Amino acid sequence: MDSLELIINLAIIALLIPTIIYAYKLNKNLSLLRQNQSSLSKLISSLNEATYKAENSIPKLKSVTEHSSEGLKEVIDSAKNLKDDLTFINERADNLADRLENVISAGREIKPAAPAGRQPSAPFAEDKEDKNEDSRSLAEMELLKALRSIK
Repeated sequence: MDSLELIINLAIIALLIPTIIYAYKLNKNLSLLRQNQSSLSKLISSLNEATYKAENSIPKLKSVTEHSSEGLKEVIDSAKNLKDDLTFINERADNLADRLENVISAGREIKPAAPAGRQPSAPFAEDKEDKNEDSRSLAEMELLKALRSIK
């Protein structure tokens, strides 16, 4: 029995040594925590204050967001209206361009009649320029008529 007691005592001693070492380290850490307790309490109070300010800022942020979203919605609605107007104007311009193209091509097909008082003779350089001017003015006149009819 003596040897059994010795073995048990040795086992208890073997287990007490790590326990003592752990208790020593724990005591050291707790003393550091006690020393820094004031700075820890300051840190916690500043964290609470920052949280409080953040919570109070949330409603203000919501109201600013709602106000700016209303303004943005007005701008978007205005932009949509402008887009519709520009689309309409663009379609009208395309139609007008097609009509003008048709009038111009029809004007090119029409050959101008010889003006009264002139007899067809051998073409001179001046006669060719006059004919070009007459044909341009005829086409321009038809173009102006087409523009006036659109209005």
